[in-house]
Amino acid sequence: MRDKPTFKLEPWHVREESLDLPTLAETESLFALANGHLGLRGNLDEGEPFGLPGTYLNSFYEQRPLPSAEPGYGDPETGQSIINVTNGKIIRLLVDDEPFDIRYGELQKHERVLDLQCGLLRREVEWTSPAGQQARVTSTRLVSLSQRAVAAILYEVEAVGRPARVVIQSELVANEPLPRIRKDPRVSQILDSPLVAEQQARWAAGAALVHSTNRSELRLAAAMDHIHEGPDNTAVEVDVNHDIARVTFTSHLRPGEKIRIIKFLAYGWSGVRSRQALFDQVTAALTAAKHTGWEGLLAEQRKYLDEYWENADIEIEGDPEIQQAVRLGLFHVLQAGARAERRPIGAKGLTGVGYEGHTFWDTDIFVLPALTHTVPKAAGDALRWRHSTLDAARRRAMDLGLKGAAFPWRTIAGQECSGYWPAGTAAFHINADIAYAVTRYLDATQDEQFEKDVGVELLVETARLWEGLGHFDREGRFRIDGVTGPDEYDALAGNNVYTNLMAQNNLRAAAGAVQRHLDIARTLHVHEDEPARWIAAAEAMYVPFDETLRVHPQSEGFTLHQMWEFSNTDASRYPLLLNYPYFELYRKQVVKQADLVLAMHLRHDYFHDQEQKDRDFTYYEHITVRDSSLSAACQAVIAAELGYMDLAYDYLAETALVDIANLHHNTSDGIHLASMAGTWNVLVAGFGGLRVGGKALAFSPRLPEGISRLAFNFCYRDRLISVVVLKNKATYMIKSGDPLTLSHHGEEFELAAQFLATHAIPEIAPKQAPAQPPGREPLRRGPLRRA
Repeated sequence: MRDKPTFKLEPWHVREESLDLPTLAETESLFALANGHLGLRGNLDEGEPFGLPGTYLNSFYEQRPLPSAEPGYGDPETGQSIINVTNGKIIRLLVDDEPFDIRYGELQKHERVLDLQCGLLRREVEWTSPAGQQARVTSTRLVSLSQRAVAAILYEVEAVGRPARVVIQSELVANEPLPRIRKDPRVSQILDSPLVAEQQARWAAGAALVHSTNRSELRLAAAMDHIHEGPDNTAVEVDVNHDIARVTFTSHLRPGEKIRIIKFLAYGWSGVRSRQALFDQVTAALTAAKHTGWEGLLAEQRKYLDEYWENADIEIEGDPEIQQAVRLGLFHVLQAGARAERRPIGAKGLTGVGYEGHTFWDTDIFVLPALTHTVPKAAGDALRWRHSTLDAARRRAMDLGLKGAAFPWRTIAGQECSGYWPAGTAAFHINADIAYAVTRYLDATQDEQFEKDVGVELLVETARLWEGLGHFDREGRFRIDGVTGPDEYDALAGNNVYTNLMAQNNLRAAAGAVQRHLDIARTLHVHEDEPARWIAAAEAMYVPFDETLRVHPQSEGFTLHQMWEFSNTDASRYPLLLNYPYFELYRKQVVKQADLVLAMHLRHDYFHDQEQKDRDFTYYEHITVRDSSLSAACQAVIAAELGYMDLAYDYLAETALVDIANLHHNTSDGIHLASMAGTWNVLVAGFGGLRVGGKALAFSPRLPEGISRLAFNFCYRDRLISVVVLKNKATYMIKSGDPLTLSHHGEEFELAAQFLATHAIPEIAPKQAPAQPPGREPLRRGPLRRA
């Protein structure tokens, strides 16, 4: 059975030309529409068949117990799971008493198209019922980027060949049954009937339902209204009960005649607002949407996306498959954060229930850099959400006997939801990851108000954690022991290089922020000697090095571990975490995902020796199995920097195609948002060579054989900068904003606004790429040379 959808290659569309039931769950994730507040999986209008029904509101969750056979001190007892809320997508159709169901009758045509420029999902179906009646059904769906609470559907039915009686049932459905899940820790636990009915209402062509949750005590309201056009004989009825609201349209159509329904939806939720206030909120949003009208919503959507693509688009010539995947990824990155507005950005966005709907460190390290340089406001809002959870992070630190704030490894509302310490809370690098996202955002935006309101406090409280978590040893080195870095196969280790270097960056940034804002520091009760202590810890930070192998162990003693027997590991045993005990993984040299290699990118100021960087990269290529979708993007950036262009191209493809080709066989649970954002990083930081944080914005562009031209725009300090890379030269232009100093392959130059600056790309000698573990090589994109 196939689990990879097939799409026509188009630069601005993802087109499924025929329905493939075995991959329905995957396409539901890929065709999901969202705006950061509301997410609708790409389910069929009629609701069945489905892979996984899904309608999600950002941060609307239910609590569930986290049972443990042997609970330990500090273990969280309660988890949080995103839940499928009231489904407003459903529009059922009966044609002469025959239900429109693609599993019955005959399909002459079934096409779905995700339009990345217009932000729409279109569907066109030609169907013959078992009784022989033909009908043409078309629908267009949007989740508004301009009106945060609103979604809308245009639904049309046309009788073909002979007259037909049609009945259209437009519904709101709460507590719809969901399929059971696999035994996979990466998949959400399904909660049965999580919604409790509180209020129902109906009117001429609309209805509303209000529900609440039992444990998390959250309340949601969903409402629908309709405009219909068609024969004068069309009848409209409205029925409502606790969990279902239905508006029914009944009409007789002559051959070629249509009935046209516009369905407006509005959603809202709150943990504090009254039932009536929430009801009024969604009905007001419906009124605004109807006033705007269908055409008005389309125009607003296109305007929003035109502005986004002006800042964010990446053009690739030479590989149309990658071009399509890159734009799909950028579209989903926008959908995840555009209107989140101080809510988290989850690992799956709002496209599925994978990972319980939780937010992890990859939002801060992979997603926020892309948003920072394309939609800066969305990145700032995500960090303001982190700031809003500081009290919970402080309480967590106190529970653990630590200073400052201990941010959760995985969460929806700010509390730790990981029940497994070694691959959860022990990954304290999340604190430094948040600090990195703060400093990168501040560097790119110079947003002084954000620094005062959010940045200083986040940097101070995360720095305090490192001072308490680490200690000075008898040789004067500052050590951080018993932590887990990005590689979850190397847990509870001492002096993970990534963690130590990112903590060093965190400590320095906090000290600098305090010096710039002494008044804020006083309100945070920063002692006079605290910044000096942070600087002392940063300067003495221990970074282990293996003098025998001349490489950096990713954690102290790592290169002394026994090597994993890759040659005796069958391909079916990957990912290893599902087929081996953690104990076996923790004591061997096997890397789940880029760890030290990620440090080489984010702390490029520390890894400045290219020969050393090459030795480190080669060593870890041999033992990295990429059991995480996060890994390939990191490896691609460093491969490109070191001149392994074909290998970098292979990793680009693995990153970009992870969902559209279902490379990890779990796109059905939702898209891999960090990989989609990671594709931006590969192209901009890898092939574009962008490095930030130095005296000048630095570029070292270079292309692999399969790409003849790369062009991208990005935002930086109130400027829109354009970069075009060809095989032998790169051209830079400031499209808007003031002049700026840039660097091209180490040579600084001044770039004036609206002027082109073209620089030659120095040639490099071909190099043999390092090998990966047997059976874990990326799929070849070009003529790759292996060592």
